[in-house]
Amino acid sequence: MSRVAIVTGGTRGIGEGISMALKAKGYRVAATYAGNDTAAQQFQIKTGIPIFKFDVGDYAGCEKGVAQITRNLGPVDVLVNNAGITRDVALHRMTPAQWSEVIRTNLDSAFNMSRLVIEGMRARNFGRIISISSINGRKGQFGQANYSAAKAGLVGFSKAIALEGAAKGVTCNVIAPGYINTEMVAAVPKDVLEGKILPMIPVGRLGTAAEIARCVVFLAAEDAGFITGACFDANGGQYMAT
Repeated sequence: MSRVAIVTGGTRGIGEGISMALKAKGYRVAATYAGNDTAAQQFQIKTGIPIFKFDVGDYAGCEKGVAQITRNLGPVDVLVNNAGITRDVALHRMTPAQWSEVIRTNLDSAFNMSRLVIEGMRARNFGRIISISSINGRKGQFGQANYSAAKAGLVGFSKAIALEGAAKGVTCNVIAPGYINTEMVAAVPKDVLEGKILPMIPVGRLGTAAEIARCVVFLAAEDAGFITGACFDANGGQYMAT
């Protein structure tokens, strides 16, 4: 029987690409979303992938959501922590709410979802937890103290879980995309994109959701079991970590 994969924030942007790529590889995919019902319904009609609406920043909501997915599709073998939001503002103007909202959705969600699937993965001696970080979690970014902190936190979180799950066949890795051609990047003013962002990317273009999805498919595979605690930087050469 094909393996079950959850993709949080899986109906739009990078998440949509990941959901579609996993389905194409034979996974039974559950795509979660939080609020955009119209986009989610359109995604479901287009892909045939079942959608599940709940707030990944709320542990109780995740409990109910994961339970429903398990009832509908089966035990979860692959978790992709992709859900994320931005509330960009310089720290000296940032409100506690702007900080908390981003940490809750981008980092707390990874704990919530991973905690709810890790025991089953350990019991079955197989699991893949893949978290989508960001180039800005690797290098920092002006106006994104909240976002950069959350995305950097995913790296430390994943390294710890990689150590805990290794003997049980559970791997935990991170992908840190650079600037990807999604709605989030489309919101950047054209002059900023063309004048400040693209010139900093050595390959000279934005990435695509499909390129990030290929990284996920690779890490989710059964024969990727020797890779754990790693961070894949997929950013067109914009930032090269040592």
